[in-house]
Amino acid sequence: MNCRVMLKSVFRCLRTNPVAGHRSMSQSSLAGKVAIVTASTDGIGLAAAQALGKRGAHVVVSSRWQTNVDKAVALLQSQSIQVTGTTCNVGKGEDREKLVQMTLEKCGGIDILVSNAAVNPFFGNIMESTEEVWDKILSVNVKASFLMTKLVVPHMAKRGGGNVVFVSSVAGYQPMQALGPYSVSKTALLGLTRALAPELAQDNIRVNCVAPGVIKTRFSSALWQNEDIMDDFKRQLSIKRVGEPEEIGGVIAFLCSEEASYITGETITVTGGIGCRL
Repeated sequence: MNCRVMLKSVFRCLRTNPVAGHRSMSQSSLAGKVAIVTASTDGIGLAAAQALGKRGAHVVVSSRWQTNVDKAVALLQSQSIQVTGTTCNVGKGEDREKLVQMTLEKCGGIDILVSNAAVNPFFGNIMESTEEVWDKILSVNVKASFLMTKLVVPHMAKRGGGNVVFVSSVAGYQPMQALGPYSVSKTALLGLTRALAPELAQDNIRVNCVAPGVIKTRFSSALWQNEDIMDDFKRQLSIKRVGEPEEIGGVIAFLCSEEASYITGETITVTGGIGCRL
């Protein structure tokens, strides 16, 4: 077969089987799956719920405030996404249990947990941080992430497996100035991912993590609205702009899909090119 005939055969294959030339995540790749996304009424959490929902998952969104839940549910429903919403403060054990129980009652099971909830009540010199600050940050950002996982794992195992995705931060690799305790909590999530992955693999549950860079959300507005901070960040960036929540949501959806079936215990950094290494 000469080169010209070979090329014709290749192009004919691409026309009749476009997947061979362009592999994309199916819009129904998560059909039948149930996904809990914590802190999911705006920012990265909402973007994750949208990405999962657009791929067919029934998403369960939550926030501490009912008005935020109502707005998010209305938005997702307007996008033809199956959604259930409830209030939840993940720092409270009774709220975590209520979230899981409501999901089981209304959706019949749990396949995916995206642990996105985080707090940062402190901004300043780390040596000025108090015990109360550390207790609050570690309780919500780390301990609640583990305890939510512990609650959902038995229900994932009953359905033959599942996916857990923790949302860390570039600060977990390189602590940000004035965000010392928060940065430490995000480093802890990298370790939690590695610790859980081998234990949960036996139940066909994959555990991964996403570490976003500076993303244009309300939570990180103190960073991206500060020109001096952003000028310093942009010097480290290959892609010279702030990231968008949807760029994180898509990575989370990928990690929960069959396309990522051989990935566990990993952290994907989505930073615009900032070097990330512990």
